[in-house]
Amino acid sequence: MDKPKIVVLTGAGISTESGIPDYRSEGVGLYARSNHKPIQHMEFVRSPSVRQRYWARNFVGWPKFSSTEPNATHYSLARFEREGRLQCVVTQNVDRLHTKAGSENVIELHGSGYVVKCLSCDYKIDRHEFQHILNDLNPEFKDAPDMIRPDGDVEIPQEYIDNFRIPNCPQCDDNRLKPEIVFFGDNVPKTRVNSIAEMIYAGDGLLVLGSSLLVFSGYRMVLQAKDLNLPVAIVNIGETRADHLADLKLSAKCGDVIPKLFNFKNK
Repeated sequence: MDKPKIVVLTGAGISTESGIPDYRSEGVGLYARSNHKPIQHMEFVRSPSVRQRYWARNFVGWPKFSSTEPNATHYSLARFEREGRLQCVVTQNVDRLHTKAGSENVIELHGSGYVVKCLSCDYKIDRHEFQHILNDLNPEFKDAPDMIRPDGDVEIPQEYIDNFRIPNCPQCDDNRLKPEIVFFGDNVPKTRVNSIAEMIYAGDGLLVLGSSLLVFSGYRMVLQAKDLNLPVAIVNIGETRADHLADLKLSAKCGDVIPKLFNFKNK
């Protein structure tokens, strides 16, 4: 970390120590522990019932998700940025924990769960404000916290989902309100892809933390770095798609490695 133009890519594995479950870890990821599967973009766009189920689950899980705090790795990266030891953080996560920790140059590769947008016009609303609207429309969900399982997943009886109400866009009256997240099957905005490519081109190396790199938008960053003959280091529990391309690979928790780079103790 002695070079000032390191680009850092972070994935779900960096936030598990904050209590946000990852999806793909063998045997322990959310996909392995439940029948929960990632939502597909076109299913969300086309199906009112899919949107209803999504927002019911999101509504119940939001208080816990939004109150999650950064961990030592997030704070370490923010400190490295302040000290001029890294160029930027590109995150696959939508949890805003890097921003909460104090990082300023953050590119949210897959968007953010903290903004809701209309798919038909330019209307946007803060997710906290949207939660108040959903709460007013669904008073019967006052016992919703009881629906959160210990592993962080949400179990909602079908009758609750069937009666869950979602507001229309106040600007154009369309009923397709969506979090500003890149769902599976959708594309990362081209401007974002180009910004990341420019960062890598101007950088001295790529550090990947807590990502399996199975999603191409992240794997592409490794390919770009290698095309430029830049060093690539990976810290992740288990294998990644780019292990064969890495100059250094550590199979470990990010929290066991990154804070120790500078004997990081606290904020």
